[in-house]
Amino acid sequence: MSNINLLAFGVYPYIALAICIIGSWARFDLSQYSWKAGSSQIFARSAAEQRYMRIASNLFHVGVLFVLAGHFVGLLMPSALYHAFISTENKQLLAMVSGGFFGILCLIGLLMLIKRRFGDSRVRASSSTSDIMILLVLLVQLVLGLLTIVASTSHMDGSVMVMLANWAQYTVTLQPMEAAAAIAPVGLVYKLHVFLGLTLFVLFPFTRLVHIVSAPVWYLGRRYQIVRQKGVHPVAQRPQVRPLAQPARETPVQAPQPGYALSAVKAKEL
Repeated sequence: MSNINLLAFGVYPYIALAICIIGSWARFDLSQYSWKAGSSQIFARSAAEQRYMRIASNLFHVGVLFVLAGHFVGLLMPSALYHAFISTENKQLLAMVSGGFFGILCLIGLLMLIKRRFGDSRVRASSSTSDIMILLVLLVQLVLGLLTIVASTSHMDGSVMVMLANWAQYTVTLQPMEAAAAIAPVGLVYKLHVFLGLTLFVLFPFTRLVHIVSAPVWYLGRRYQIVRQKGVHPVAQRPQVRPLAQPARETPVQAPQPGYALSAVKAKEL
């Protein structure tokens, strides 16, 4: 076993995992507003563009979710658990068929998204360098994964699948030397696929991939928000105000008639 193999598949997995966890924690703590998917669906102007975006996004996400689930179960499930209902050879065949099907779905969706990313001027202008880079890295990783299926047709006994599973299980149980030794005999295309997959963990905290682990858990305990339509004012219950008592009106005093005033003066003189 060479030192490069030990560094790439015995040490590098823990470095990648440490960067992924610490980097994600720091980004969520220091820059929460950047923790988002950065969807460009808002730029879909016509119904045809919206339909294209919906098909591409669904194909990619459905495909990648099943591919990830298959990798997780296939690599980390001990052989003692699945030998009770399926053999190693049939397990490899199942992985090749299901992985190939969902991998092609994911590839079609990814190519459609890349075409839209580069072909739509508004989407291209809103894209960051990390957006374009992560799409291309995912494309290379997906192509490598499909090539491993082609390479697996030359050994249908499941031996390489067992080696890869041993590497993954030794890695998660903190046995780097055994992990590097387990993956050493496999072909180059498998090693490239594994190494680039580990590199995705390194890129994870610095790209839009962080939305994979996002869930609206705070939404359940959030206070209610008041949402009003534009131009519609809520009808509130106004308090009853007692009217103020009006002051009593004074009776106006009429001015004395001139003749009466003159008569009164004369009577006083007499």
